[in-house]
Amino acid sequence: MLPVWIIEEAVLRALAEDVGGGDLTTDALVDRGATAVALIHSKEAGVLAGLPVAERVFQILDSKVAFEELLPDGGELRPGSVIARVRGDGRALLTGERTALNILRHLSGIATATRRLVDLIAGTGACLVDTRKTTPGLRVLEKYAVRAGGGHNHRTGLFDGILIKDNHLKLAGGIAAAVHRAREAAPHTVRVEVEVESLAQLQEALDAGADLVLLDNMPTGLMREAVQLASGRALLEASGNITAANIRAVAETGVDLISVGAITHSVRALDISMDVGEIKQGIINR
Repeated sequence: MLPVWIIEEAVLRALAEDVGGGDLTTDALVDRGATAVALIHSKEAGVLAGLPVAERVFQILDSKVAFEELLPDGGELRPGSVIARVRGDGRALLTGERTALNILRHLSGIATATRRLVDLIAGTGACLVDTRKTTPGLRVLEKYAVRAGGGHNHRTGLFDGILIKDNHLKLAGGIAAAVHRAREAAPHTVRVEVEVESLAQLQEALDAGADLVLLDNMPTGLMREAVQLASGRALLEASGNITAANIRAVAETGVDLISVGAITHSVRALDISMDVGEIKQGIINR
């Protein structure tokens, strides 16, 4: 589930950006008190995500708007699938339309891309995880969409996990020193992960007691050797240039996790639209 305050903050920010001081077009053309019903539907196949956020868009504009979910987040979409029915103030429906759709389109695109990769590695034992390569200000929502698509979340930010990367190693004095310093500074509940580029570095990380090791841009043959070398002493995460074309081969090396930044930073928005029925004064068109 998404925290209420995260939804509220994201929606208020999005509405402020789009509506500003008012919707000039809708306010000029739609009478006060006019009511309507609208259907939100998908024009293509995919996986749905973002309904709680879209609902809040309309309810912030008018608390009396009724938002009826017809499909759940994580549900499969087909061309023509009706996602939700929205009833209420005509001005609120038209003013909130683009913001609600932008959110649904973007998050459903993430869920769809995630599900595709999850399906490709099914049965291998590897888990697909996201990264911090997200849209600034939308990370929590985007990571929610990854979960809706069947993926798993890596650390949310710098505050809830330790990942020692190549630039950290340059300033910390090497792998052993970095892991030791991280252990001394971190709470006992936080695991320590180290990024490596070779089997020699992997051995250093294992000897230093790393909990997880990120195999950065390793070819699959080297990944298999890394899995044998680690022998379960640490979880192994594959990362770097992983696509739909090679993810199955990566998963079959025996790694535990596969992180793909593209499922949040490079997805195509799903084609989702909203159609409003006849707007009437004082009644809801059913």
